[in-house]
Amino acid sequence: MGENEASLPNTSLQGKKMAYQKVHADQRAPGHSQYLDNDDLQATALDLEWDMEKELEESGFDQFQLDGAENQNLGHSETIDLNLDSIQPATSPKGRFQRLQEESDYITHYTRSAPKSNRCNFCHVLKILCTATILFIFGILIGYYVHTNCPSDAPSSGTVDPQLYQEILKTIQAEDIKKSFRNLVQLYKNEDDMEISKKIKTQWTSLGLEDVQFVNYSVLLDLPGPSPSTVTLSSSGQCFHPNGQPCSEEARKDSSQDLLYSYAAYSAKGTLKAEVIDVSYGMADDLKRIRKIKNVTNQIALLKLGKLPLLYKLSSLEKAGFGGVLLYIDPCDLPKTVNPSHDTFMVSLNPGGDPSTPGYPSVEIRVVSMQVQTVTKLKTVTNVVGFVMGLTSPDRYIIVGSHHHTAHSYNGQEWASSTAIITAFIRALMSKVKRGWRPDRTIVFCSWGGTAFGNIGSYEWGEDFKKVLQKNVVAYISLHSPIRGNSSLYPVASPSLQQLVVEKNNFNCTRRAQCPETNISSIQIQGDADYFINHLGVPIVQFAYEDIKTLEGPSFLSEARFSTRATKIEEMDPSFNLHETITKLSGEVILQIANEPVLPFNALDIALEVQNNLKGDQPNTHQLLAMALRLRESAELFQSDEMRPANDPKERAPIRIRMLNDILQDMEKSFLVKQAPPGFYRNILYHLDEKTSRFSILIEAWEHCKPLASNETLQEALSEVLNSINSAQVYFKAGLDVFKSVLDGKN
Repeated sequence: MGENEASLPNTSLQGKKMAYQKVHADQRAPGHSQYLDNDDLQATALDLEWDMEKELEESGFDQFQLDGAENQNLGHSETIDLNLDSIQPATSPKGRFQRLQEESDYITHYTRSAPKSNRCNFCHVLKILCTATILFIFGILIGYYVHTNCPSDAPSSGTVDPQLYQEILKTIQAEDIKKSFRNLVQLYKNEDDMEISKKIKTQWTSLGLEDVQFVNYSVLLDLPGPSPSTVTLSSSGQCFHPNGQPCSEEARKDSSQDLLYSYAAYSAKGTLKAEVIDVSYGMADDLKRIRKIKNVTNQIALLKLGKLPLLYKLSSLEKAGFGGVLLYIDPCDLPKTVNPSHDTFMVSLNPGGDPSTPGYPSVEIRVVSMQVQTVTKLKTVTNVVGFVMGLTSPDRYIIVGSHHHTAHSYNGQEWASSTAIITAFIRALMSKVKRGWRPDRTIVFCSWGGTAFGNIGSYEWGEDFKKVLQKNVVAYISLHSPIRGNSSLYPVASPSLQQLVVEKNNFNCTRRAQCPETNISSIQIQGDADYFINHLGVPIVQFAYEDIKTLEGPSFLSEARFSTRATKIEEMDPSFNLHETITKLSGEVILQIANEPVLPFNALDIALEVQNNLKGDQPNTHQLLAMALRLRESAELFQSDEMRPANDPKERAPIRIRMLNDILQDMEKSFLVKQAPPGFYRNILYHLDEKTSRFSILIEAWEHCKPLASNETLQEALSEVLNSINSAQVYFKAGLDVFKSVLDGKN
């Protein structure tokens, strides 16, 4: 290994049972059925019917049936016109509705009967008119006196005031966020999560947030030992620390305390003496080539971070027979503005929750002794949770998540930046709430603990309240690491929320000519949104500033957590204008989701995303394309027949709005697959990175099948994707059937 490469290694032993092999209780074995099981289809219908039961009783609705034709085999699917050329995203919901009407193949399959009329004689009509006139006069008099004697300072929550959001957001100022950030950074020095949690709770309570609580969990953390891990060359006996410094007493005294914190949390402990083999990024082709010329059993892999999730690469290395890993970041992969020659970093091998020479093998053989020293301890992880109760739909939650300080000096400014932003929005929101206004839906504010060790705080909280959250959470707004650079705004959002993010991004453009094209995608992200995306199927939004050069490098470099300097954030954003922009953009999205009568989600965007993921020359996808077309047709009908009338106040009915929102809220749940490769999202709507536009699990399966004669893995992946698309199509079709039956009952 070269000098630059040796400056940034991290060490981990694989062992037989590493933490990344943890299997969550809600992941069942992958199925091989072509479509969903009957139980799954019935559950889809029951989920729709259960939440609407009370409303439907008043409408005379007493039956709910699925169209059995939707489950017929697609034996003649090759005759279907897949029409991929027409997959074009619209710029707004209104534009999309207009486009649907102009499409030649757009046919409304769900016609509605005209309401029945009864004949009345002239005298009966006259009596009704007289009675109505008298009641109308009394109503005017009563309304006049009520309005005169009962003035109100706050606008009604049932009517959305176009100026309301801006009135709340205009109080957010960069200088206030800067002061809050600096106060929080001072707490960073005492290394005590509880003290920081108390500070956050006291501040949120003083701002008026309701019922701010500590939620504590006793969890198993894997911490650095009393001395750092080491690598010793067998040929010379030279010993090195993970940052490349010699293991001499003089070097240890001169080195920073951060030297102790370069380690792989939840790695197997012990010592391994073996040959080092360069595996580059650990891709399938790399391993295939190396195994042809080397016996890799119990050897040590020299692995670059990036391109694929670390957990997935470690899993592949373990299956290949490697006994340990030396992990490093290639300096060529980092932006030129970064100088990491002596920086150390931490990685976590925990998938979430409490786990109780490039491209060629090295010619010169080097045998090293790798010693991993960590200690496991039970520690208390604290979440701070508070909320603003919704007025009309208090049982529907928008969760806003930041994270606070984690031990061992990692990301010491990231948490302060995240916390300062969430606190600034709470301050602005509560100034309006104190004057009598409330959002329609409940907003839950969470500051998570244990993020650096596998998002432990959010995972434990999510598992603790899983049943409630599955039914009630509408969206998750992530404030994880909002300032990573200063050259480009980089939003990440679920497909159903991307149009909303594009609209809100115009807020950041002072002049039309200076407004760049929004670079928005649905990709895997770091942070506490993980549980909500992969286990609850909740739509998410995250705004962050990045460096363009960072975005051009390999993905998943952010899995390395560097111990950054206290002034790094202020160097990137000295005026804190970027912080202000993130706060206002996130705040406007929060307010719109929390207060709009109809959730601002787009069903058709999900169907278009599925079709786009299947474009290109891919094997064995014709059946998937046919099913994706049927999903698009159902989504088009749903978007046009149900969402457009609901957005018109003249056609809006409270019962139908609630039913519609319940369907919109659960759209992504269909795309949670039972099992995904380690490090891959279970929610298949998300890509590995912005350069990939296909289903990640299919890409992995095709790569996995290359060196193997069997295609069992590929068939399993195809089955998972097909089941997801079919489930979503049935879901939208069932929703249309429910609405149609309600209308028939009324008529």
